[in-house]
Amino acid sequence: MRLLLIVIFIVVPIAELAVLIQIGQLIGIWWTIALLVADAVLGSLLARSQGRATWMRFNDALRAGRAPAREVMDGALVIFGGALLLTPGFLSDILGVFLLLPPTRAFVRALLVRRFLGRMTASMAMPRGGGPAGSRPRPRQAYDVEGSAIDSEPDGLKPPRKT
Repeated sequence: MRLLLIVIFIVVPIAELAVLIQIGQLIGIWWTIALLVADAVLGSLLARSQGRATWMRFNDALRAGRAPAREVMDGALVIFGGALLLTPGFLSDILGVFLLLPPTRAFVRALLVRRFLGRMTASMAMPRGGGPAGSRPRPRQAYDVEGSAIDSEPDGLKPPRKT
């Protein structure tokens, strides 16, 4: 974990600066700044469109009655991709585009699922009948009791009479 933090907060910014300097020397400072601004604008538009598409797939999954696990993961990847594209730097832009494009996002999602499968848990609401959606209801047991219930206000309840 410590190594990951060192890479994120020390190595990545130094690499970003080195790439910015090299590109600035190659095409000029103003073109480099213009390219970074264009990256941020186009990246925000791409993040917006992919976020909307993911949100629509999320709602479709809910309407279909299935757990939206893939859509939630896609949403998180779109958020990270958009944040990386808004961050100045070409290396972060490359990773941001990688997370925003659907084919490469599916690849990253598959890698993450494989990596963290042991830590992930899935839960789903149990429909009537006590089993997963589409399953048969359980057979009737001897301890099952049929009955009805009436809602009543607490004031209407009286303690039992002693006899």
